[in-house]
Amino acid sequence: MSRRTLVAFHAHPDDEALLTAGTMAKAAAQGHRVVLVLATDGGLGLASRDFHGGDGLAAVRHREALASARALGVARTEWLGYADSGLGDELYADPAGAVRFVRAPVAEAAQRLAAILADEDADVLLSYDANGGYGHRDHVRVHEVGAAAARLAGTPRVLEATIPRDLLLTGIRLSAKVYRYPPEFDIASFERAFAARAELTHRINVIRYAAAKRAAMRAHASQASADGGDRTLAAFLRIPRPAYDLVFGREWFRDPAHPPGAAVARDVFAGLA
Repeated sequence: MSRRTLVAFHAHPDDEALLTAGTMAKAAAQGHRVVLVLATDGGLGLASRDFHGGDGLAAVRHREALASARALGVARTEWLGYADSGLGDELYADPAGAVRFVRAPVAEAAQRLAAILADEDADVLLSYDANGGYGHRDHVRVHEVGAAAARLAGTPRVLEATIPRDLLLTGIRLSAKVYRYPPEFDIASFERAFAARAELTHRINVIRYAAAKRAAMRAHASQASADGGDRTLAAFLRIPRPAYDLVFGREWFRDPAHPPGAAVARDVFAGLA
């Protein structure tokens, strides 16, 4: 089996654990080189005040991302150097010495990512769909920057990490029976999120790597709680094994270049020259 290089490009520390950790761990275990690139520092992530002391939340999330990467067998972790743009309606001013990712020119950010892709001679880039999954502005910008960078670097394949919309809605409704979501959580908004099942081109079985994925989630402790109580990540980590393995034992992707009607692939590297 030839050795490939997989680059996973994510908006914030913890996104890799939720969307592509199993695929990353699987590739690493098979002897491929796995690289994690994070666009932002995650400094505006929701977290309890316990994580804001000392050198600040961004530094905490930096360390958490490194711990997650170790759990997944990642060979290299890079930051593009941008600040978190935040999720709310208000877009805050740029912090001293940095630019919020959503304000960064796509061409400039794409050059930064393309330099990493070229340096690694990447075979596959994992990115997001045009809607950024659930619409977070930094996730939308990841899609834009990832697509542009792959063109610049000549990366053969871009796979957009996603989740089947119907499966996601089922999971949310079931979990709502045992977990109290905050009042602002809008289940209906997920009816337009991620991808319809018919759009999926890759379904990766990662059940053997569920323990690594769980360890990656656990590494992001700051994102498991806020001052108002536990967050969704905490609910995921309370799912007992082996139920956790079944829930998180598959990951899905969409290849915009996939021929219409082609069979769903089981390997992110399948068909590469």
